[in-house]
Amino acid sequence: MLAIAVAVVTPTIGRSTENLRARAQVARLTAMLRHAREQAITTRRTHALVVDPAAHRLTIMAGEDVTATRTLPADVMIEAFPPPALTVRFEPYGVSNGGDFRVQSGPVRYRVVVDGLTGRVKVDRE
Repeated sequence: MLAIAVAVVTPTIGRSTENLRARAQVARLTAMLRHAREQAITTRRTHALVVDPAAHRLTIMAGEDVTATRTLPADVMIEAFPPPALTVRFEPYGVSNGGDFRVQSGPVRYRVVVDGLTGRVKVDRE
């Protein structure tokens, strides 16, 4: 009986762990996007979030200055749509050039969209 319970529960725990890991990385990306927008508004300087999928790195830039950098785990994939759009720029009055990203960890996939008009960040699970 115990063996049956373990066989049923173990895959569920594995899926839950992957789901939590993916959500945590999406939360990290969205927090950095929101922070870059807030900094652009409060400092009245253009800020940009640069996504480097090959290095698994997120970097916030204020002009030429790096203000924050975060490294993502190697098993987390980030893609931009269209692919060359790896930089989201936020202007001092809150608007941005927009962005559309897919974040994947294992089979779990999320879409993160930055509205170009408002600079707001929206997340959906795919």
